[in-house]
Amino acid sequence: RQAEVGSTKTMLRRVKKRFDLHPERLIADTAYGTGPLLGWLVDRKIAPHIPVFDKSGRNDGTWTRADFEWDAQNDQYICPEGHALKQFRRNYSDPNRGPTGKGTARYRALKEVCQACPSKAKCCPNAAARKITREEHEDARQVARDIAKTRQYDISMKLRKKVEMPFAHLKRILGLGRLRLRGPCGANDEFLLAATAQNLRKLAKIFPAPQQTRKA
Repeated sequence: RQAEVGSTKTMLRRVKKRFDLHPERLIADTAYGTGPLLGWLVDRKIAPHIPVFDKSGRNDGTWTRADFEWDAQNDQYICPEGHALKQFRRNYSDPNRGPTGKGTARYRALKEVCQACPSKAKCCPNAAARKITREEHEDARQVARDIAKTRQYDISMKLRKKVEMPFAHLKRILGLGRLRLRGPCGANDEFLLAATAQNLRKLAKIFPAPQQTRKA
């Protein structure tokens, strides 16, 4: 996954440098929906039409992070019961101990509030208080989530299938799941031959061979 993300950034930089083209959006699958790449795209005004790679969901029926409302102005989460989850509850004289805005931040609720909450069984049945982690690029991830609710996102997913399908055929039908020639030149030649064979298959379906009439 890291190699794919790195190549994506390289291709976008080359297109911008050589052709002065700046895409309005990038369409990709979940493998590209990581926080660093989404943040990189949002910073460059490229709309990420990408499913977010998220592991914050729960399978035990308790509240997930999506059930909590993010209050950016006060730097806190608000639970469905209206209680605040904060990262820091006092001002530090040492700036190194305060919020840095980088890395993973952990937001906690007060223990006495969670213990008296009527919804504790739905929130944190096995913990004294609820904790929520927020990634560094969570704002960019939220931008991708909001885009996923639009009509344009549905159109982008249909367009992505048209591109993904030829690659699936190359791997499954033509057996190009792994390159056998070494080096960039060998990989280029092998992929070119495979793409040529794939195009010939398409042409055979579009222009079928003429049928010869049999003599009586």
